[in-house]
Amino acid sequence: MNQKLMYVERKSGGHRGCAWIGLVSFSRTGATLFFNGRAHRSLKGSGISGNYADIETGEEFWISGVKKRGTNRHQFGGGAVFVDRAAVSALLQKLATSALDPASFVVSDAEDTTARRISLHHKENEPITQKRRSKPVQR
Repeated sequence: MNQKLMYVERKSGGHRGCAWIGLVSFSRTGATLFFNGRAHRSLKGSGISGNYADIETGEEFWISGVKKRGTNRHQFGGGAVFVDRAAVSALLQKLATSALDPASFVVSDAEDTTARRISLHHKENEPITQKRRSKPVQR
């Protein structure tokens, strides 16, 4: 199974959404990404603030490669980035360091997605229904 170290941020929380760095696996065709118990499909430029969506919930995510300088969060975002325990050595190598900054990274276990891939398979070819956010009320 193809795996790649990637940055995954849930955009429904704005720029402070839950963020992870982990080993993302891909479907055979590469059209679907699997990480942390979720399956994601590209929005092909039609997202509001994300480039991928959860195929079950339609929630938007920003998924990209990990930056070598460690600045993966949006410039206006903040909060710690969770690092999947299985990806720590790959991240340390990518950042060319021997330890992760505890102020920026929290090592944790991401949910295993491999057991759910069979149940998610039937949704891979269905259209994604996105939940559109309403505009904030001006006060």
